[in-house]
Amino acid sequence: MAKKKTKTKSKAKTTPKFKKPSFKLSSQQKLIFGSLLIILGILMFIAFLSFFFTGKADQSTLSEFASREVESQNWLNKLGAWISDFFINKGFGVASFIFSGLVFLSGIYITLDINKARLRRHWIWGTLIIIWLSVFFGFFSHKYDTLGGTIGFEMNTFFQDYIGKIGTVLLLIFVLITYLAIRFGVNGDTFVKLFKRAKTDIKNEINTSEDDQTFVVDNDLTAEAEEIKSAFELKVDDTKTEKEPVSTSQPNDNLEPELKVDTKTEPKKEAELDIEIETVEEEVSETDNLSDKLVEDFGQFDPTLELSKFQFPPLDLLKKYDTEGITINQEELEENKNRIVETLNNYKIGIASIKATIGPTVTLYEIVPEAGVRISKIKNLEDDIALSLSALGIRIIAPIPGKGTIGIEVPNKNSTIVSMRSVIASQKFQKSEMELPIAFGKTISNETFVVDLAKMPHMLMAGATGQGKSVGLNAVLTSLLYKKHPAEVKFVLVDPKKVELTLFNKIERHYLAKLPDSEDAIITDNTKVINTLNSLCIEMDNRYEMLKNALCRNLKEYNAKFKARKLNPNDGHQFLPYIVLVVDEFADLIMTAGKEVETPIARLAQLARAIGIHLIIATQRPSVNVITGIIKANFPARIAFRVTSKIDSRTILDGSGADQLIGRGDMLYTQGNDITRIQCAFVDTPEVEKITEFIGAQKAYPEAYLLPEYVGEESGTSLDNNIADRDKLFREAAEIIVTAQQGSASLLQRKLKLGYNRAGRLIDQLEAAGIVGGFEGSKARQVLVPDLVALDELLANET
Repeated sequence: MAKKKTKTKSKAKTTPKFKKPSFKLSSQQKLIFGSLLIILGILMFIAFLSFFFTGKADQSTLSEFASREVESQNWLNKLGAWISDFFINKGFGVASFIFSGLVFLSGIYITLDINKARLRRHWIWGTLIIIWLSVFFGFFSHKYDTLGGTIGFEMNTFFQDYIGKIGTVLLLIFVLITYLAIRFGVNGDTFVKLFKRAKTDIKNEINTSEDDQTFVVDNDLTAEAEEIKSAFELKVDDTKTEKEPVSTSQPNDNLEPELKVDTKTEPKKEAELDIEIETVEEEVSETDNLSDKLVEDFGQFDPTLELSKFQFPPLDLLKKYDTEGITINQEELEENKNRIVETLNNYKIGIASIKATIGPTVTLYEIVPEAGVRISKIKNLEDDIALSLSALGIRIIAPIPGKGTIGIEVPNKNSTIVSMRSVIASQKFQKSEMELPIAFGKTISNETFVVDLAKMPHMLMAGATGQGKSVGLNAVLTSLLYKKHPAEVKFVLVDPKKVELTLFNKIERHYLAKLPDSEDAIITDNTKVINTLNSLCIEMDNRYEMLKNALCRNLKEYNAKFKARKLNPNDGHQFLPYIVLVVDEFADLIMTAGKEVETPIARLAQLARAIGIHLIIATQRPSVNVITGIIKANFPARIAFRVTSKIDSRTILDGSGADQLIGRGDMLYTQGNDITRIQCAFVDTPEVEKITEFIGAQKAYPEAYLLPEYVGEESGTSLDNNIADRDKLFREAAEIIVTAQQGSASLLQRKLKLGYNRAGRLIDQLEAAGIVGGFEGSKARQVLVPDLVALDELLANET
């Protein structure tokens, strides 16, 4: 019995299902058929329009339609007279014009291949409107006429015989209301709103004349009130104040800070319209079914499973300072405000209002000059304002982007520390959905500044010695350590100074990446830097090949596809972590290596953004021979710490401002548009040591993330047939030459991705081994070995 059941099941599976015949038109057929309907709709409209002028004269010719001697007055002759008489006189009357419009619309839909579901709805609702209009116009006709047509007249006669004229009118009204409710979503509130709107419009027209009379008087009163009001208001934008070392009794009460709270009301909900959504189910491929089944059975692939018990470092490892937070010094604010106003008044520049925004190290004074004052005049007074305030680093922003004000940044006398703990603990960082979030510090308005390194996609950091570059790099690395799992991001650290990044050696097997033959993960030797950069280029090419095979455009799509088990690891696919290359002193590499470093860095900067390799380069020498045009073009995100000259500022930011900073982590950040002033978060060496010790004490991977092996072009051998000194790729090159039966260096360059020098040395070694012939000018060398079997015998007999 069991066997019989299995047979019946197999039969049931193999029985073919009946398929509906499909009548799909080709693009050429759609063009022909659609054009025919468009022309037909136009002809119908012309015939109907002509009927109102020639219809009576053509009545006698309709009976003699077959005779060629009789001519009709219709603009389309006999056919037009017959069609118009059929639709208008014997059909639906004036409403028949809608038929010509529907036929014309059908031609448009078919020609442009628009969704046919909407066309069907147009025909259904259009036909109902034709019937309703025919009955409506037929109500006013007393015989068969062109207004309602025969159908409209007969239907009116039928309804009036049973429900009378009043019932017929009410029935027409009911059908109209039903049509509006179903077709356009009209409800009772719509009529109420229309009534209220009409009522308010009438009231506004009545009150317009009275308002015109009182408008002049009100303007006079407001003008007097504005003159009595003080020339400026001092406002403090600060939501979190920890200390106020000021007595409440001030001599000038008019200059007390005002706190303004902007309240936003929710917009009123308008009448909601019903949207008809038509969805078409996509065909599911076999691979999707397989991946969905794998996800159901095993869940999505988890790259963190190998270190599933990894714990992120706690906030207690970071130091909390007593001088954190914003301290409002009212006396300092008043003094700076008075000096700014006095200095501008000396040059006959009036101020309409002034506003203060207090930051950790800098206070921004936003002024609104009086009408007629040129902005360039205020900008030129930068040094005069700095002299009057006796302050370091006055910076004028004229005007502030997005605001109608001019900003004057004045350093605070007592600056506060922005700790790394306060930045990491902020909700903006903790709840960020960024791929590689970096918390730099706080802005002038005391807001935590968080950016995504994956969106930058590369960052250039420059400034004079001792202004905070190394602390900024530590802040970047600390942010990523607090947010990303070791399986999600890897660091390639280059430290020519040998002392700045050594603390991160403890997390080598967690977060760092290195070359296979390298002992230390942190690179300090310049020759190894060149090999590492070229190895990253090989890694970039390999990743692009994997993305091409996976049909993905960027790393995020690729990893999402791999997690969903849609990529087979047997085909070479794997989860790819982000790689962040950090170079602490780029100028030293340029001085010692030059083009050998600049070329791979430029190539990575141009291409590596899509496959998750991001570069952070820091230098204390922002000159044009270090930060070249190629480097600047591919590093849109730039950070400038304090520099000594405006030339250096323009080299970094393409504008001035970095020479007016006050140092100690004060920096300017730009990503190609606006420049933002930030106080960099301070993370000390003991804090970094605690974090790395906490991570290093946990279970780690067996070894650091290995980059592809790179062998430099200088690793070739001499021209003799010394087996011990042959190139590592000798055997592979010989197999390529014998297989292709073409002995040329360009073939080896393409197949093995080598430089010309190394490929030429390989050809010389193959010639010495007797695999290829001698040099023959522009011709390719002759291959002396016929096949791979002969090659194996030749290499085996060598001593």
